[in-house]
Amino acid sequence: MTDPNVSTRPGAIGAPAARLEPDAISVAQDTVIGLADTGPTVTISFVLVGLILTSAYAAPTVLAITAIPMLIIANAYRRLNLWNANCGASFEWVGRAINPYLGFVTGWLMLAGTLFGSLTPVTALGPNILAVFGQPANSTWPNVLIASVIVLIMLAISIVGIRISARTQVAIAVVEYLILIVFAVWGLTWVLGHHAGTVPITASWFSLHGINGKGVLVAGFLTTVFMYSGWDGTIYVNEEVQHRRANPGRAAMLAVGIAAVLFILAQIAFQGLASYKVLSNNSTAPLTYIGQLLSGSKVGGDIFAFAVALSVIAATGVGIVLSARIAYGIASHRALPPPLANISPRFSTPIVATVAAGVILLALAWVYLLTSSVQATFGYVLNNTGILYATFYVLTALSAIIYYRRRVMSNLTDAITLGVLPIAAIAFLGYVAVKSILGAPAAQNYSLLGFLVAGVILLFVARFILRSPFFSIKRESWSPKES
Repeated sequence: MTDPNVSTRPGAIGAPAARLEPDAISVAQDTVIGLADTGPTVTISFVLVGLILTSAYAAPTVLAITAIPMLIIANAYRRLNLWNANCGASFEWVGRAINPYLGFVTGWLMLAGTLFGSLTPVTALGPNILAVFGQPANSTWPNVLIASVIVLIMLAISIVGIRISARTQVAIAVVEYLILIVFAVWGLTWVLGHHAGTVPITASWFSLHGINGKGVLVAGFLTTVFMYSGWDGTIYVNEEVQHRRANPGRAAMLAVGIAAVLFILAQIAFQGLASYKVLSNNSTAPLTYIGQLLSGSKVGGDIFAFAVALSVIAATGVGIVLSARIAYGIASHRALPPPLANISPRFSTPIVATVAAGVILLALAWVYLLTSSVQATFGYVLNNTGILYATFYVLTALSAIIYYRRRVMSNLTDAITLGVLPIAAIAFLGYVAVKSILGAPAAQNYSLLGFLVAGVILLFVARFILRSPFFSIKRESWSPKES
């Protein structure tokens, strides 16, 4: 039988045949992987207070609006995965539908965004664990030790296989989301019950500009786009998902939908539990404070801190798994060093790429935690991960429009779902990214430029030193014969 992911068009260079373990995980497990990369609990902990300020309590509306373009982009991923399902994902899709050079840059943005995005939760784990045991949150070496242990444990699990990685993610998710949902519902009953010190829910919470029109809509969108980033992780394990052409796209859409429900529910419940001033005074660990407030004891805070720690652990493990598979997909075309495409015959995992991802993540964590002089620079780099995600989401949606252009022109349904809606989502994310760049400090934009320069250097290495055949591929587009 012909591999449906290998092009049979004359002169075309087919996508590499799948070599990872097939049918290893279900669509439900894949959905959990996408959610883990989004990291609902740790993300809420990071942005809860800031989102109240920028939106003037209209965060639920901003979150709901942002979910719409994310669902549209996720549907573009779904349609593209039906065409070509392999770990290279947008690297392949943009390269084959638009241009291989742009495809390589997209692949680099995917890899950089996923790997650097994983650094944020890794460095946040130590303070949460130390807080549970009543230890100073900023102690350097305990933070280094905790980060190192977690990265090494999750690296070992990632090497052993996708099955155990997926099962680990499901086990973590059950506990993490149960804690988050219980506290969110509990908090909502407090707010609706008008407990002393709570902020009452008003119509302004569901407006565009918040209380007294003081919300800055664009600033809110900058935050919420970052919050949703990561759901595309369902796609990078597509070679290992049951029905790998259909299910990863479905999982992506489910991940966005579930994340939206969790984000909106938690934001409504938690932002009204105390005044902004009180929450701001506890902004380093707002969920720990909320747990203590609701339970009336330190135990509640420790439980919520545990949920944050679980979210961080899950995001770390998924970050290693996904970074490895992106690198493997690109290296399969010899666009990155070929050893990164090596597969362990025992575990059916991209072992070299997995070890490389884990070691790089560990090294970055050590540099960040041990060198206070570079933390500001790293902060700028990490702030750019949302822009990286927005950029390759835009390029992916654009490749869907271009690849399916004949379908867009053929009927009204496809004209809307593959044309009008993706263009609107592209405009939204493009606007948010541009506004973010224009409003960012110069140092942050220089770090973003550094990402692009590094990508261009790697492109030249792939093209002229590694002599990757990927740059010789011909453009492809949907044909009615594929229906």
